Amino acid sequence: MPLVPPYIESLEPYKPGKPIAELQRELGIADVIKLASNENPLGSSPRALAALKAATGQLQLYPNGGMDLRETLARQYDLRLENVITGSGSEGIMSNIIRAFLCDDDEVLTSEGTFVGFYVLARSRGTRMITVPLRDYRFDLPAIAERVTSHTKIIYLANPNNPTGTVFDRLEFDDFMGRIPEHVLIILDEAYFEYARDNPSYPDSMHYRYDNVITLRTFSKVYGLAGVRIGYGFAHDLLIRNLLKVKLPFEPSTLAQAAGIGALADAEFLHRSLAVNAAGKSFLGSAFAGLGLTAIPTEANFFCIVLDNEEAVDRLYSQLLHCGIIVRPLKAFGLPHCVRMTIGTPEQNNALVHALETIHASALNG
Repeated sequence: MPLVPPYIESLEPYKPGKPIAELQRELGIADVIKLASNENPLGSSPRALAALKAATGQLQLYPNGGMDLRETLARQYDLRLENVITGSGSEGIMSNIIRAFLCDDDEVLTSEGTFVGFYVLARSRGTRMITVPLRDYRFDLPAIAERVTSHTKIIYLANPNNPTGTVFDRLEFDDFMGRIPEHVLIILDEAYFEYARDNPSYPDSMHYRYDNVITLRTFSKVYGLAGVRIGYGFAHDLLIRNLLKVKLPFEPSTLAQAAGIGALADAEFLHRSLAVNAAGKSFLGSAFAGLGLTAIPTEANFFCIVLDNEEAVDRLYSQLLHCGIIVRPLKAFGLPHCVRMTIGTPEQNNALVHALETIHASALNG
């Protein structure tokens, strides 16, 4: 009997975007712009940082399992405490969903070209995972519904989708849910929902509920708290009750919980972050079009750029690294001909466009 199960031995771990320090060491570039991981270019919510600092006097005590944040979220969204869970980022809650609900003969169903972290978590259980191709870089909900079988236990949907930035609308989602058996759990990953929520057709899952949907959200993106790992979820109390059985007893940490509570109270930072993103999205969208680059229309804080092939992606990625700019090739996401670029500050966006113009001119001149 092998020490390591075959599905773990063959598993490829999640690989994040290249860290700034790594590029600085490799190429000796002092000023590096990271546009690879969809982090908030404005930094972190000031109220979150203040709350985190205030909580440092309690570090000798064990955390209370996210109870304070759960109560805050329940009040904000007019829910019962029993409908809310917190964790170490939305991935932490995803991991608990895999542990709590999957049995040996169950199957997981999702799309190609979506969040690679979910692929890793699902495969770590040894579960059979079925994927359906994207359609025009969007979730093909009718095709996913057609692949549901008696073995399907979990369907993963990301809206907006990472890494394409596309969304499905309320009518599409409602039609899809009408075709899904009640025993199938839907993980609705809304990590980027703040950027899409003003779209009138966006199906914000808190405006209506399905008993078999688990909504996941995070403080990593618009609130700039990726480094403390704090996320949350909403679901029927039956689902939450069983998730609480398998989560780590003291998760999230005291500092992460405090930062999340502070972030929720920071409306000014939220609005400023959304405004900077909206302006950057408009600027970069026009710039990409002017350079002849195919950018998928996005409802998130990043663009997915479609190139001719994987070689073109590798070439552009390397050229941008030598300009001190880190972006994200998407081979691991199942899109080897695409690259993802985070929307930055005006200064970062200008630097990106200048680098792309330089690369473009160099290519034209042979």
